[in-house]
Amino acid sequence: MEKECVVYILRCRDGTLYTGWTNRLEARVEAHNQGKGAKYTKSRRPVALVYWERQADKAGALRREREIKRLSRAKKLRLVAKKEDEL
Repeated sequence: MEKECVVYILRCRDGTLYTGWTNRLEARVEAHNQGKGAKYTKSRRPVALVYWERQADKAGALRREREIKRLSRAKKLRLVAKKEDEL
């Protein structure tokens, strides 16, 4: 059985947003903040987790990651705001 996957959005130090997926969210965010995550976030540390959603499997996570990456910044920020309202 596959581990549950998570699609996430990080807010970088410069205010930009980064979208990715993982099956170990806390460890992945920590890796980004240690400069061991994506090349994009390496020079934009620290990063903060601002959005996440669970997916049943890797295929679903990759599909949703692609969908989110295609959204405009404004739509991504609406996702983030909606998550903040849920918390």
